[in-house]
Amino acid sequence: MEKDQVPQDQSNLTKNNVKELLYATDENGNYTTTLSTGWEPKTIALSNSIDEINERIADAKQQVLNGEASPIVYFMEANKMDLNILSSYVGFWKWRVKRHFKPSVFTKLNDKILKKYADTFGVSIEELKNSITK
Repeated sequence: MEKDQVPQDQSNLTKNNVKELLYATDENGNYTTTLSTGWEPKTIALSNSIDEINERIADAKQQVLNGEASPIVYFMEANKMDLNILSSYVGFWKWRVKRHFKPSVFTKLNDKILKKYADTFGVSIEELKNSITK
């Protein structure tokens, strides 16, 4: 793509006054860098991804409120993590983290374990236990 043809469509980047660095060819055919505010297909894909993430967060919150999952599930989704990532951050086996997703198990966790989760999510133990139910 030539430098003067790089798309400058409205996107989420525009709202935050951010531009993306792209490679394009100049008038001599040499590769150079240029800035773009976005282009429509990428904007649509990004918007769909953000909508899906927000839906997953809302679903996780509802599961916690319904007593079907522990707050760990909500905070994992809100922090855009999956089981593998969370497991590596807290230093527990995946099966153990998954077990902590159960409300009956979560309520029995000691403060040492809860602190690992709280530190990972950037909240206090109290927020981890109670912020969803309020």
